Amino acid sequence: MILILVKQILQMFLLSGIGFLLYRSGKISRDGSQALGNILIYVSLPSVIINGFLIERTAEHMQGILISALAAFMLLLLSMAVSRLVSRKDSIAAFAGAFSNPGFFAIPLILASTGQSSVFYAACFIAFLNIGQWTYGVSLLTGQPLMKGLSLKKLIRAPFVIAMLTGLVLFFTQLPLPDLATGLLDTVSGLNTPLAMFTVGVYLAQTDIKHMFTRLSLYKTALVRNLLIPVLSLFLLALLPASLSTLRSVLLLCAAAPTGSNVAVYAQLHDADYPYAVETVVISTLLSILTIPAVVYLSGLIWS
Repeated sequence: MILILVKQILQMFLLSGIGFLLYRSGKISRDGSQALGNILIYVSLPSVIINGFLIERTAEHMQGILISALAAFMLLLLSMAVSRLVSRKDSIAAFAGAFSNPGFFAIPLILASTGQSSVFYAACFIAFLNIGQWTYGVSLLTGQPLMKGLSLKKLIRAPFVIAMLTGLVLFFTQLPLPDLATGLLDTVSGLNTPLAMFTVGVYLAQTDIKHMFTRLSLYKTALVRNLLIPVLSLFLLALLPASLSTLRSVLLLCAAAPTGSNVAVYAQLHDADYPYAVETVVISTLLSILTIPAVVYLSGLIWS
């Protein structure tokens, strides 16, 4: 499994290199990268989530979704608490440490290592994480009370929530979809990895690379996001029975994914330090080529 993950991560970094070259050569602009982000958020990631629910409704899968939802909630609470404790005076670092990038980074690794049906176990983690970013994350960046401006109507309209609800309906009703629909979902889902990594490459191309690599605070945030929180998550997941090994592996990959790119998106929207937010994403993502295999290897030692 380690070799599969390393190979997949290397492929993803090559894709990010393409995004880097496209931006630096003027073939794609910052507006263009935002357009890529819209395709990811509104089309490809929702397709991945819906696809994950297109499995047989069995007692095992019913149990799996309940356990994965509870475990995901606990992992995210742990992540937010640890990151806040370490980065009390740095709201962007607290946001970057708390929220990983499961939709754009962990999903390709899950597909490569455990298969399409396992995405089912990541759906609740992705949904809860996005809710956390939209509420707690925005509160960090703006300094406003957590519940200020919270709108259930806006939340329900969010693409990841619509995708999750659609997937749940399809799962519980077992409504058969025509081949055309499933084929379209497969095709659009396949856009998720390349588009996400192109976007990371575009972020990298916008940074002052020399300054970024000498900024120690970025490594502190990456240490929290890439190692401290995943290791703590690993021990929390060890409380689950060994029979749920696939579920544990999926949630660990979600927890071990690098900083989510939404920290940059929200920083830009709320007039926070956007360049700094971008740098947290880039450093964390670059270091993940070492930290994800290390965390997975450690899980094999502890869970065996």
